Amino acid sequence: MALTMLNELLIEDPSPPMLLYQVSKTAKLDTLNYQSCFMQGVFAHFPEILFIHRTYNPRGKVLYTFLVDGPRVQLEGHLARAVYFAIPAKEDAEGLAQMFQVFKKFNPAWERVCTILVDPYFLPLPTLAMEFPAAEVLPSAFHICKFLQGKFYQLSLEPPVERVLLTSLQSTMCSATAGNLRKLYTLLSNCIPPDQLPKLHSYWLLNDRIWLAHRWRSQAESSQYFQGLEVTTRVLSQFFGTTPSVEQGMTSLLRYIQQNSGNKASFSLGLSLQSNCALSDVSPQSPKVEQLVEACIQHSLNTICTGPAAQLCLGELAVVQKSVHLIGSGSEKVNIQIIEDTHRVQPQPPATCTCYFNQAFHLPCRHILAMLSAHHQVLQPNMLPPQWTAGCAASLDGILDSKWSETLDKHLAVALLTEEVGQLLQHCSQEEFERRYSTLRELADSWIGPYEQVQL
Repeated sequence: MALTMLNELLIEDPSPPMLLYQVSKTAKLDTLNYQSCFMQGVFAHFPEILFIHRTYNPRGKVLYTFLVDGPRVQLEGHLARAVYFAIPAKEDAEGLAQMFQVFKKFNPAWERVCTILVDPYFLPLPTLAMEFPAAEVLPSAFHICKFLQGKFYQLSLEPPVERVLLTSLQSTMCSATAGNLRKLYTLLSNCIPPDQLPKLHSYWLLNDRIWLAHRWRSQAESSQYFQGLEVTTRVLSQFFGTTPSVEQGMTSLLRYIQQNSGNKASFSLGLSLQSNCALSDVSPQSPKVEQLVEACIQHSLNTICTGPAAQLCLGELAVVQKSVHLIGSGSEKVNIQIIEDTHRVQPQPPATCTCYFNQAFHLPCRHILAMLSAHHQVLQPNMLPPQWTAGCAASLDGILDSKWSETLDKHLAVALLTEEVGQLLQHCSQEEFERRYSTLRELADSWIGPYEQVQL
């Protein structure tokens, strides 16, 4: 049934993509290669630097996602830089060679690949070097950052030490100068137990060739780059990494891509897809669509809302402008992820969201504004409750006095914390899960007492 759905994707797509797959004797998906017409055009335009990410499935299969990278790539939106998906039969030299050869057959621009960024544990480097002889293979800054983050959590360091290391790592990744990298290397040497330090491979921080491929970004661009890849990898894990059925996972992922790739105007580079699948430049003087949409949203807020309401919502919009990701949509609800907070938006008027801001103030929050921005829409009067409509409220204090509830405040705080803890427990390793569960167990027993079994 899942293979039938895969084939149906070809029929539904107005520009049929390239989809090659092989099925084993047990009717299970053995290999897969997928590239849409638009993805092929993006790679032809930006072939110089290729970023490869691996996502593992519970069944043991691995999804290879190829993304374009480099200074010329200014595509906004997660998965906008994805140009190829492949599942090899096996992660051995033969299976990977076959996968790379299929990729090259459908992408003549592969000869222009100069650099390939991979995770530090990418073992089949000889195969990669053989298939791309002119390309330099380097560990990616993103994968090194994720590796070090994971190690910091696994070491169970003292909370203040862990916070200092995470903060230093984040700031260094956003400004990867030789001096900052040396400072982080020294900090690791001083804070990590000597017997654990070799496991962190801190010498990566001193390999200047790795960071030259990343250093050209400004601090703001680096932050946006890491956040974008974080969301991209989470989307891949959500669809492929958590679904036992490889076929179902790929079908869901490809359908998601089809549903969320139609808005080519969201690409800040101003690229347009022509009927022959080639990319053409638009005048660099053309204003960005996102800036126009955000300006219209600001105008609608100032026009429709009271002064205090507009002030609160413009603060939320400022967060959206710095980091916004539309991570999925359905017929009735839209899932929005901003940095690491995921909430559910009900777009039908009056628009509601599960976040604290919307539940407490009943105003359009950053998630609702992100949805409007992604859909190129503006705020409408019927999306606001009457007390926030322009001309109806005298002051912010008057509205809050009538709407604020201490019980609601506590309920929302607990609900958000519970949801966040639940998400962390679902996506951590078994060892980390047992450690965190044990901590929760001890905390619950200390509050209520071990004589009463507390359901966690």
